[in-house]
Amino acid sequence: MIETGKLLDQARERSGLSDFGEEDFLEPLSRLVDSINRECELSPIGEQSVPEMLLTQLVNRLEIESWYARHPEIDDEQIVAPVFTASLPRTGTTALGFIMAQDPETRVLRNWEAYHPCPPPESATEHNDPRIAVAQRESDGLEAMVPELVNMLPRSVTGPEECYIIKSYAFSAYGFDAIINVPSYVEWLVHSKDVLLSGYRYHRRVLKLLQWHCPPRRWSLRTPEHLFSMDAIDEVYPDARFIMTHRDPAKALASVCSLLYEIRRAHVLNPQPEAHGKRQQEYWALGLERALAFRDRVGEARFFDISHKRQVIDPAEQIRPLYEKLGWDYDDGLTARIKQWQEGTPRRPHPVSPGFFGLDPEDIAQRYRFYSERFAAFL
Repeated sequence: MIETGKLLDQARERSGLSDFGEEDFLEPLSRLVDSINRECELSPIGEQSVPEMLLTQLVNRLEIESWYARHPEIDDEQIVAPVFTASLPRTGTTALGFIMAQDPETRVLRNWEAYHPCPPPESATEHNDPRIAVAQRESDGLEAMVPELVNMLPRSVTGPEECYIIKSYAFSAYGFDAIINVPSYVEWLVHSKDVLLSGYRYHRRVLKLLQWHCPPRRWSLRTPEHLFSMDAIDEVYPDARFIMTHRDPAKALASVCSLLYEIRRAHVLNPQPEAHGKRQQEYWALGLERALAFRDRVGEARFFDISHKRQVIDPAEQIRPLYEKLGWDYDDGLTARIKQWQEGTPRRPHPVSPGFFGLDPEDIAQRYRFYSERFAAFL
């Protein structure tokens, strides 16, 4: 049994710090812990890794707040016109993150700094920071537990990571569902507007810390769960712009269910593939509905669409018009770097079984018709 109060005490003891900052993280943390205790049958690995994950997130929050307390000027940093990739999972968002990272003028959230944000990274040492080696050991450990990962998506501890990692420091992250079985927490979270908003306020707090001594400041950010919260993103980042990658929803859902099943079954004894698949089908439809409603309200000027199918064939072809829309300079050197990354990152198709996850193509076609018809040219 995980106890919220005990986690808080352990985090204070491990860090030697006591100030967690604003207390709006306490309710989502308590909801998450309750969901784990009631709904999640942790595996022997999960019994060790899940409490440690929560404890580490709390320690990171304490350290972030300590840096702000000692250097209040961090809050003067400005996150200007960030670009958010917000799409269905398994539509090329990870690959796009790596493609965007090939431009040295663009700042991405790197894996090692997302998991280890303190002390804030420094330009002089960002490429040989000792946390890179720590993150590599952690990544190797995850791949040992989930060997299928290497065939499922590009991975690098110096490459781009999903934003849910830093949102987890506010315990406002759908991404917990990728690791453990917490359906009541997810259901509460996606319908809790204030909690989603607080997650993005903390997201901005972390980005300010990370860019303080380590530019550039032109951020490219990604996680599929941004779909649920574009109103919150808009409130926190009113000049944000958005990329949506597109793929046949039936293929995307089968692929994400397969990926999450491999991760979850390492941590829980009850991965519940069929029930989880049904929830994935409904939640991502909800996310798209919210995102498109937001898009209709604010207009097309802040959005850019990319076809997963075309990105796989020629990513530079997709990036050139994106740069033009963003007003960024594009040069042939970037094309060469993108090609080099693509050639060094071969795609490794992995088998998926939609029926194993309770996914029915006709049900998906019906539920996602609002999306598929609107973006048919990109599927």
